[in-house]
Amino acid sequence: MKKTSLSHLALSVLVSLSTLGSPEAVQAQDKKVSQWPRGITYEIFVQSFADSNGDGIGDIKGMTSKLDYLQELGVEAVWLMPINPSPSYHKYDVTDYYGIHPDYGTMADFKEFIKQAHKRNIKVVMDMVLNHSSSEHPWFKDAVKNENSPYRDYYVWTHKNDPQTQKEGRPTGADSDNTRHWHKVEGSDYLYYGYFYGGMPDLNFDSPKLREEVFKMGRFWFTEIGVDGFRLDAARHIFPDERPHDNHQWWVYFRSEMLKANKDVYLVGEVWAPSDVVAPYLKGLPALFNFEMSWDILKAINEGRGDSLAIKHAKITDFYQSVNPDFIDATILSNHDQNRIMSSLNNDQNKAKVAASLLLTLPGSPYLYYGEEIGMTGKKPDEQIREPFLWDTKAKDKSRTTWLKPVYSTEATVAPLAVQKKDKNSIYNHYARLISLRNSSKALTYGKLEPISLENKAISAYTRSHAGENVLVVHNLSGQEASVTLPTQLETYTNTLFKTKGANLSKKTVTLPAFSSLVLKK
Repeated sequence: MKKTSLSHLALSVLVSLSTLGSPEAVQAQDKKVSQWPRGITYEIFVQSFADSNGDGIGDIKGMTSKLDYLQELGVEAVWLMPINPSPSYHKYDVTDYYGIHPDYGTMADFKEFIKQAHKRNIKVVMDMVLNHSSSEHPWFKDAVKNENSPYRDYYVWTHKNDPQTQKEGRPTGADSDNTRHWHKVEGSDYLYYGYFYGGMPDLNFDSPKLREEVFKMGRFWFTEIGVDGFRLDAARHIFPDERPHDNHQWWVYFRSEMLKANKDVYLVGEVWAPSDVVAPYLKGLPALFNFEMSWDILKAINEGRGDSLAIKHAKITDFYQSVNPDFIDATILSNHDQNRIMSSLNNDQNKAKVAASLLLTLPGSPYLYYGEEIGMTGKKPDEQIREPFLWDTKAKDKSRTTWLKPVYSTEATVAPLAVQKKDKNSIYNHYARLISLRNSSKALTYGKLEPISLENKAISAYTRSHAGENVLVVHNLSGQEASVTLPTQLETYTNTLFKTKGANLSKKTVTLPAFSSLVLKK
């Protein structure tokens, strides 16, 4: 029952605002031209987001109570990290693909959350973990006990005396321990395959029965519950690394089946790799996270050099468009598996603001990791990049979760949201202004990217153009003021749409204080 070829499958289907809530903010919402999935998505770790019942654990009702906040911020979708029953705090080892973890609430709670989100024009994307189940899943427990179990073929097995099989599926590169993905079963002569660790046995996608079970699961969440899409965990590892073509084909097959359940299905995949590895997945997963640009933005800001950022982004997007003209570039600064962007920038709020300015003015459909907009900090281990959201000061905060004592994001290091809302210079208001600008601009939401070369290498400059709207964006990624004279072809960009820290245009010269941004319009 080792993983073999998929060739037998039928795969042919292929605005400058200081605070939210102001009249200007309401007006900007009325002018919104972005439309999801080209809009902004907000990633939520439910356990840390908002607690409704005082047990210290974030839950669905708590999350529902914060939908107005997300709507005001300008978010058009939420991605929920796993909400299924699981023995772990992170819940990436599922024990019931049709249920809700009891700590988070009930299915009725989740249906109400979807209903309330949709009332606010917010889509709901849930994490779907298909690479593996939990070792505590009833399927696996039955398969371990009984070699003739109907679920035995749902997993991948080898005999302990078959070393050749145990070499299959190993990762490429330096990390190539032949046997570390195979795990022993006490009292058995068989081993099972688990790419990540023994508590997460891989599902066997060479099994027609397993594939049909997966389709059934997907149809359930789309048709009976009403979710709008899936974020697909570990999309690169459905089959072992030496079978990339089967991985690519599987997602085409999966999408074709999901389209039968929801003609507007949204699938975004996690393929943690450079663009040349990511691109072939675009035929089955039109939306993929752009990890490469997140790495490049961080590197550029820490080095104080922005001249190649737009060039690199244009190269990637042109490449992706050649594979799938309708691709959706899911851009990020960080997520639940990465050190938080604020910590990666040495807690420098000026750098964090310019990172946000880049994310929200470059092409793509941006994802914000919860708390990023208030400058939450965090470094691995994973629990400490998933710490509780700070809604208000401790004495007033009725929603803050307490399941984990924070190490990084405390009131000593991060001003709570309620405090930041009152500070026009806060990182929260920086995000709010940028999101409002982006959501009301066709050029920034949909526009073509044209990199601009200027003499100062600290500056990242580019134009965005769509449907007659043209904007020029310039960022200074360094700690020193920079001035540049606009070339002749850019002299018609004379109207200021957005600026930070006194950036300005005067007599064809753009002056950019350290870590500042300027957006101009014709």
